[in-house]
Amino acid sequence: MIGFRGASRYYDERYREGFALECAALRRVRDEMGLTNVKVMIPFCRTLGEARRVLEELAQNGLRRGERELQVYVMCEIPNNVVLAREFAELFDGFSIGSNDLTQLALGVDRDSELLAHLFDERDPGVKRLIAMAVEAVHERHGTIGICGQAPSDYPEFAEFLAGLGIDSISLNPDSLPRVAERLATRPARAPVPAAMAVG
Repeated sequence: MIGFRGASRYYDERYREGFALECAALRRVRDEMGLTNVKVMIPFCRTLGEARRVLEELAQNGLRRGERELQVYVMCEIPNNVVLAREFAELFDGFSIGSNDLTQLALGVDRDSELLAHLFDERDPGVKRLIAMAVEAVHERHGTIGICGQAPSDYPEFAEFLAGLGIDSISLNPDSLPRVAERLATRPARAPVPAAMAVG
């Protein structure tokens, strides 16, 4: 799960041509199809140096951040993304917390391991503190931050925790939307409900 994937592939000679094809597809969607609201999301971006290299690679492939309103987001799924959230926020337009990977890396638990499945829990106090730190840091830089991952769909109380942080958006499984929406609609007015709850 933490091998050669995500941002590290995009500038590496072993996958650079493949990434160029991905960029060409994005340019077609934005330039020919006119869907300029499509954003780029960079997954598993381990360091600030790697972030800069990926942004350079995007620019070389005709996708320069800020040109023609292009926004580039980064997944926040590695503890280093949280610790350096303010610095990452200088490089990207927004964040999406990948709670599944953030949990396994924070707890040292492979989420695919049956032997350790009982330890994998996004509601762990340490994971929740990392998420809170990320939301606070990104909002300090006036950035946008949402969450994707299974936890808000499985645990409505976790969605309520996120709303309490003032997170900007929550991704949910379609079947969980009514239950979570009801939970958030009836919660005491402490913080605004997230601006968006996407299903998918």
